[in-house]
Amino acid sequence: MTLQECYARLEGDYAAVSGRLPSEKFIQKYVLKFAEDKTMELLEESFRDGSFDEAFRAAHTIKGMCQNLSFTRLEKSSSDLTEALRGGKSPGAEELLLKVREDYALTADTIKEYKAGL
Repeated sequence: MTLQECYARLEGDYAAVSGRLPSEKFIQKYVLKFAEDKTMELLEESFRDGSFDEAFRAAHTIKGMCQNLSFTRLEKSSSDLTEALRGGKSPGAEELLLKVREDYALTADTIKEYKAGL
């Protein structure tokens, strides 16, 4: 799988990220780093423990990483969750967390598959 195919599968915007970052090698470096990041684990733990300020920060961090890498699908769901957690947990946050989990799994699995082909 090429990096562009990776982006297509995870519903990202390769054209946008390639306009922002200087080379495909640079993009690849940060895509692979994303797969190693532990922020999703922090989000899950914080949400489970009722630490919604920490869950907000984790969701916001995921959103920011996705904006920088143009991971459009995960950026949208993490943005929605960030807003639901702003100022504490709001109704519907559990459903939004489920969507983030789904989108994160797609992103992480796609990146792992891409990495395996390198």
